[in-house]
Amino acid sequence: MERSRVAAIPLFADLPEDEIAAIAGVASEVEVASGQALTAEGHLGESLFAVESGTADVVIEGATVRTIGAGDLIGEIAVLSSPPDQFEPPEVVESGLRTASVVATTPMRLIALFKRDVWGLDRRAPVAIQRLRAMLDEHRAQDIERAMAKPRRQGEPGEASGSDPPAGGGPTKPG
Repeated sequence: MERSRVAAIPLFADLPEDEIAAIAGVASEVEVASGQALTAEGHLGESLFAVESGTADVVIEGATVRTIGAGDLIGEIAVLSSPPDQFEPPEVVESGLRTASVVATTPMRLIALFKRDVWGLDRRAPVAIQRLRAMLDEHRAQDIERAMAKPRRQGEPGEASGSDPPAGGGPTKPG
């Protein structure tokens, strides 16, 4: 893939040239039609995507939580949450689970990076991997915040029927 396409993604834009070249060397292009799912919540994920053009909805538990577009990245949680088994063929490498479904709302052009390649970039593109891990931490924090803000249904564990909220006012942190 051309280096300029990788450098056009904001997360990668100011990386050292050797890191951009390393990413471009393992990246591939994917085109997606409007309405096509890029990821499916709860399914195994083996790649992450940087959006070059087009838009998609990010859906968690049936609710659209945001819309992504050019320059955004998705799939880093599934890719970075567990390392690939380097001794297995690429098609059977264990993957992390997708935390959201992503569905194209327009035709899209994406830069795809397979899990085994992302983990292989750890030494060749350390700044890029550091940024991806920071994005992963940010998205996990948003997922926790969203889960804590979700109203509980009557009778769910941790909530007595008809009781007041716990002292202290807000939701408690998961243990």
